[in-house]
Amino acid sequence: MNIAETLLARASELGDQPALIDVHNAKDRACSFHEFERATARVAAQFRAAGLKPGDRVLLFHPVATELYLALVALFRLGCVAVFLDPSAGRAHIERCCAMLPPAAFFGSRRAHLLRLAIPVLRRVAAAFCPEWFPGTTRVDPKTTDSAGAANSADSVVSLPDEAPALITFTSGSTGQPKAAVRTHGFLLAQHRVLERSLGLQPGGCDLTTLPIFVLANLGSGVTSVLPNADLRFPGTIGPKPVLAQVRRHRIKSTAASPALMTRLLNECERGRTEIAQLEKVFLGGAPVFPGLLRKAQQFCPHAAITAVYGSTEAEPMAEIALDRISPADFLLMRNGKGLLVGPPDPSISLRVIRDQWGQPISPLRSSQFEQLALAPREPGEIVVSGAHVLPGYLRGEGDDETKFDVDGTRWHRTGDLGYMDRDGRLWLLGRCSAKVRDGRGILYPFAVECAAMENPLVRRAALVAASGRRVLVVEVRGEASPEQIRQSLSWAELDQVVPVDRIPVDKRHNAKVDYVALARKLKSLNLA
Repeated sequence: MNIAETLLARASELGDQPALIDVHNAKDRACSFHEFERATARVAAQFRAAGLKPGDRVLLFHPVATELYLALVALFRLGCVAVFLDPSAGRAHIERCCAMLPPAAFFGSRRAHLLRLAIPVLRRVAAAFCPEWFPGTTRVDPKTTDSAGAANSADSVVSLPDEAPALITFTSGSTGQPKAAVRTHGFLLAQHRVLERSLGLQPGGCDLTTLPIFVLANLGSGVTSVLPNADLRFPGTIGPKPVLAQVRRHRIKSTAASPALMTRLLNECERGRTEIAQLEKVFLGGAPVFPGLLRKAQQFCPHAAITAVYGSTEAEPMAEIALDRISPADFLLMRNGKGLLVGPPDPSISLRVIRDQWGQPISPLRSSQFEQLALAPREPGEIVVSGAHVLPGYLRGEGDDETKFDVDGTRWHRTGDLGYMDRDGRLWLLGRCSAKVRDGRGILYPFAVECAAMENPLVRRAALVAASGRRVLVVEVRGEASPEQIRQSLSWAELDQVVPVDRIPVDKRHNAKVDYVALARKLKSLNLA
C-alpha cells in the first residue's frame, strides 16, 4: 500500500480544516486538507512531466515548511523515493552519501540550490526543482493547473507493494561511513498506526509539530500541524518568542518536541513569568528526557499531561511514561544512581534486555539460544527490539552486522543502549553501550551518574567519561556550583574529579545527546584525557 493513500484519506472528510499552518513572509499561511490533496497531485504531475518515475531517488534540501511536505507527499504519490541527509554534517558527508546513493533529482529552496552549485556531486544531479524561480531549475508550483497530465493525475496514487522504499535518511557518519536507513511504505504505515495510538491523535486536533515524522502521523490522523516559526536545524538555539506566540495564536493543544527545543520554550516562560496554559498534551523525545525537564514542563504547562518517549531512528516509539506515573520512590531511585526511567515498552513492540556484547556481531540464533542471552529483571544489558515499525536493516546491509541479528528468522535491532527491566515491567536506561566506564572498581553507567547529577538544580548538563583511567564527570553549571560538593553528593559513584566546562558537546540533530567523542577531544585539549 502506498503511504500517500493514508496521508491523503482525510481530504474529503475534513475539507477546509487546516492540515498545515506555517509562517511565510512574516504572515500565517494555512493549507487545508482538501488543498493539500490537490496541491500534492499538481506537484506530482509536474514531477512526472519533468521525467520522474517510480523508484527514482530525489534528494530533498528544504527548510521545514509547507513546500517540503507538498513535495514529499507528491513523491510518495509517484512512487519515488525521498532522500534526506543532514547538511550540517559537512560537505564530505554530503559527498559520501551521494556516492553511496546517487539521486536522480534534487528539490530544494533557493539557498539549497546555491549550495548545490558549490558542490560538484550535487551539480551533477540530472534534474533540479525549486518551489521558486531559480536559474537552471524547474519551478514546482502547487497552484499550477495546466501542467502536462495534471488533469488526469489529480486523484491518482501509484500502487506499490508494502516493501517498496519510500524514504531514506542517512546517519551522520560521525564514527565512519554513514548508514542509509530505508523506510518502506509498509514500515511508514505501521509507524503511523503506532504513533496515532501512542500520541492519542484525533481528527480536529491542533499540534505544534517540531519533529518531521509526526507531521506525517498528523496528516494521516486529521490533526492540524503548526510548523514552528524557527530554524529546526538547531533546536537548542531557536528563538522561543515567535514559537510561543504561535502556540497562543492558534490555541495549540499538543506538541511533540525534543528536549532542547522544549527547554528553550520553558526558559523563556521562566524569564517572562508566563505559562503555556493552552497545552493539554506534551510529548518529549528524540533524546534523553531527564526528570528536571519533566517537572519544569509541568510547572509551565500546568494543564498538560507530560509524557517522555523513548525511541530512535530505527524504532519510534519503543517506550513511554507519563509524569504522573513516576512515583516519589522512582524519583529517589533516579537520584541515587539507578538510571533513567522510560516506562513500559510500547505494546506493539517486542523488547528484551540481553547480555551486553556490544561491538561483537550476533550470529543467527534459535529461540532457545536467544532465551539464554536474555536477562532477568534488574540485570543490566543491551536493549534489543523487534516489530513492524522497527527498521529491519540498512541499505545494502551496510551496518547490519553491528546492529541486527535474527532469531528463528525474525529480525531484531540492537539499539546500542544499556538498560534493565524492573519487576513492574518498566524499562530503565543506563546510557550508550560505548560510553560505559569499566575499571578496576567495576562498571559505572553514564545515565546512572548523569541523571543523578542533574537532579542538582545547579547542574544544567552532565557527562560521565573515563579519562586516563580516572572517573570524570563533566558538568555545565549555573552560578557558583562547587565541583567538590557535586562530587561528594555522588559518593556512591566514586568519581575522581568533577570538571566544569562552559559547554558539553551535543549531537547536531537534536542538540541534546552528549557527543562523547567530541567531549573526549575537548578534555584532551584541556590536558584532562
